[in-house]
Amino acid sequence: MRGPTIRYHATRRLPVAVLALALAIPAAILGGTLASTPSSAPAPYRAAPQGAPAVQGVPRIIDGDTIEIGATRIRLEGIDAPEGGQTCARAGGGTWRCGQAASVELQRLIGRASVRCESHGTDRYGRMLGICFNGPTDINAEMVRRGFAWAFVKYSRAYVAEEAEARARGLGIWQAPTTTAWDHRAGRWEMAGKDTAPGGCPIKGNITSSGRIYHMPWSPWYDKIRIEPEKGERWFCTESEALAAGWRPVRVN
Repeated sequence: MRGPTIRYHATRRLPVAVLALALAIPAAILGGTLASTPSSAPAPYRAAPQGAPAVQGVPRIIDGDTIEIGATRIRLEGIDAPEGGQTCARAGGGTWRCGQAASVELQRLIGRASVRCESHGTDRYGRMLGICFNGPTDINAEMVRRGFAWAFVKYSRAYVAEEAEARARGLGIWQAPTTTAWDHRAGRWEMAGKDTAPGGCPIKGNITSSGRIYHMPWSPWYDKIRIEPEKGERWFCTESEALAAGWRPVRVN
């Protein structure tokens, strides 16, 4: 895979102090160890062709970093929000439901507006990697700036300055030391593979009145789902396998 894509927005000028702080923070601190886990993170992606069309419309919120506009599923590029079932450390002790809060914040940022998403390629699951705007507002940047997502520096350093700003202010996920989304996924994947999944294939393919839905180990409902093979339900090893079989990912909202 090619190295991280570094993107500069000529229309957005950041304070020198913020940029200096961003450059001074090692990548290990900007969200923790960059772990690579099966099916847990946006896969290596193809660059968007020159002049690739943007997608516009009123989206459905899937989770804190994924939306759907019509039939197009869009992964917000350059950021990684807490997973739907994830909790984060709270200042002064205890935890809060940061995964649910990230989805709510994304919905708040968008409201009922029609958003415009610029394509920056696709991942191996066919999801569009997009930078999305509500009017002039870069939604990806705002999620990081408000402390509801990490800059996904494994794939892009586009939002490092916004993360430095949120971290300095102790906002959201930065109010206390907490587990990053990618480390949370890695832990859940390993635990599910060892403890419950036959053949080490931990993705649950559930059949409901809403259709065929698969649950990753970090889904809020994962532990409640019981697979019944006699009803046609099954386990999958990868998201690609689940998608090819006609299952769709669960929506957090």
